[in-house]
Order: sequence, then structure tokens, then C-alpha cells
Amino acid sequence: MRYKYAVLGAGRQGVAAAYDLARLGDAEEVRLYDLNPEAAMQGAERVNTLLQSGVAKGRGLDVRDASALVPALKGIHSTISAVPYAFNLPITEAAIAARSNLCDLGGHTETVRRQLALGDQAKAAGITLTPDCGMGPGLNINMGIRAMDSLDEPENVFIWEGGLPQNSQPPWKYYLTFNVNGLINEYYGDAWFIRNGQPIAVPCLTEIETLEFPEPLGLMEAAVTSGGLSTAPWTFQNQLRRLENKTLRYPGHWDQFKAFQNLGLFELEPVEVAGQSLVPRDLLNALLAPKITPEPPVYDVCLIRTQATGRHNGSPASCTLDFLETYDIETGFTAMEQLTGWHASIIAILAAQGKLSKGALPVELALRGELFDQETARRGWEIKREMVTSPAAS
Repeated sequence: MRYKYAVLGAGRQGVAAAYDLARLGDAEEVRLYDLNPEAAMQGAERVNTLLQSGVAKGRGLDVRDASALVPALKGIHSTISAVPYAFNLPITEAAIAARSNLCDLGGHTETVRRQLALGDQAKAAGITLTPDCGMGPGLNINMGIRAMDSLDEPENVFIWEGGLPQNSQPPWKYYLTFNVNGLINEYYGDAWFIRNGQPIAVPCLTEIETLEFPEPLGLMEAAVTSGGLSTAPWTFQNQLRRLENKTLRYPGHWDQFKAFQNLGLFELEPVEVAGQSLVPRDLLNALLAPKITPEPPVYDVCLIRTQATGRHNGSPASCTLDFLETYDIETGFTAMEQLTGWHASIIAILAAQGKLSKGALPVELALRGELFDQETARRGWEIKREMVTSPAAS
């Protein structure tokens, strides 16, 4: 059987998702929608050129217009929303009305929880609803759960992940490969972890630790950031003692952004400057984005390390998974685009194929076990696995 897909948003991640759908999704058609029809057509042309096909079609669409969105999604087996999270709740409602499976790139846990609350409606429509896909949240959580599932009695799951330039260039030592407001959003407020079996709020940019990675990356610093675990802290409460996710950066990055945080530049409440009302974050975004947005090609690297600890075969044990991806010269997709767009594509394809349960399916439960292994292998993702078992105490 061949499937019809729709991608809402022809930005970086949307085009990467469309490529993977067209390449590995048994696609009859991939519709790439954007408010800017020219951007949609350019994205579709890029996909078709890379694959030497005509499966991708670019079209204009305003996702804010429900009267246009619902008809656009009718007859579509799976839809991926690659637009800002503020639009995802009404898009979810439109997908249910159109009976199209839906996954999105999330970015806001409370919005995700409201989407998942529509699970009964999604199940009645015969569709699967999986918000918050991408590199993190998404693939990072699935890797953490894959490590967890390797132990008979898992107790703790730790996740470290990040997208970085391959070569650390001062003063920023960072490349922006997605929307700048999304970056600051991750650094703002609290993250939700599990500690002592219960969900707990942990302030962002705290609890900095160092980790070693193979050269040329070397020493990294990891800090608490928000949203990286999506709804997993509530899914696994009372099942795990600890569940944590931290973001990796080159040394010095967190000190810089902690200074911005302390100045109040992450805040959204307007302040008065020379008689003008100004939102501090708007100023930060306007000044920062040009400094850390590179000209293409963007030679980036994405890292994910997960570790589960507990017991296996009656003995203390740990399972560690390591994954590294880099900019792809052949396709021109950055590592971030691959891990974000392709993860969403995996979920969309599995939903179209009927391999996922109907209704609301949190991302942490959507890709597990052999299905995880098969889909990552199909994309050439080499995930290193290390299992360590200690002798049981006598």
C-alpha cells in the first residue's frame, strides 16, 4: 500500500521530514504546505531533486484557517506539523476532524498535555496522535527508554543531548539550527524530572556537570533545560526512581547564558526603555540570532547519550547508548534537521502503516524495542551500546 502525507511548514525541519517520508514512507504523495507558497514549492523541488522523483508537491496554506486546513488534511494518512507550537492545538483538532494521523515537533509541554487530552476523540476518529517528536524531546527519550528496556529492573534513566558546531568557534561556541525563541524557551523556567519516583520541577541552567566524549569533541558541559522529557515524567512516575535530561554544550556556554538570564533578558514581561515598551526577550533574540546563525552549509554535530541503571539477571547493571550524527554532505541536511525531521517522519510512517495504537500516544511510548532498532537502522543511525553488569553482592 502507498500512503499520502502532509507536512505543515516548509522550514528546515519540515523539508527534512518531507524527504524522509518520500524516501522511506512508501509515499504516493507528500504535500509540503507553507504560508509562503514559494517556500513550499522550493522545499518540494529540493526533495524531488534529491530523490529524482515527483512525489513531493508544494502548496500554500494558512494553518490558522480551519476552513482551509481540514479539507487540506482529508485523505492524508499522516500529517506532520512543523510549525510553531502555538498552532498545534487547533491543528490537532483539525487532524481529528479530517481523520489524519498527526505528530508534531512540539516544544511546549503544557500544550502537549492539552493535545493528549483529546485522545478519546482521536481514537474515535481512528487516528494516532503523537505530539513532541524530534531530536529532543523525541529521539532522546526513545533512546533513554531503549536503554531502560535492556534491564530487568530499571531504576534510573539519565539522558544528555545537544546540537553543536563541529568546530567550536569563540566567543559563542554554538550554532543556531532552529528558531532562536525555541532556544531561549528551552533555557527558561523549569524542567520536569523524576526524583524519588515523583515528577519534580528543576530550575533551568542549574546542576551543570561535565562529560567526556571522543575527540575532537572532548569535554562537554551539561545543564538542565526545559521540555526535553515531554510527558515522560508523568508516564514513568513510580516506575523509575530518577529520570533526567540535560543539554550538552561546549565549556563556557552556560556561563554566558546564565548572565543573560540573570539580567532578565529571557523575560516576556515588557519593560519601559526611553519611553518605549520593550520585551526583554525580543531584544535578546534580535541581537543574538544574527551572531549565532551560520551561513550554509552548517557543519554541525548532534550527540545523544543515555544511561539506564538498575539490575539485570539479579545483579547491579547499567546500559549506555551513544549516538553521534553530523552534517550530511550528500543531501545538505544538518544533523539537527536529520534527527528532528526524520524522527517525526518515523512516527508519521508507523502511524500511517497502522503499527501504532490509536488515540493519544505519548512520544515516550511510540518507539520502543525492536521497532526502535529497525527504524534507526533503516536511516543508517549507528547507536553504540555498552552493557555493564557487576557481580551481585554475596
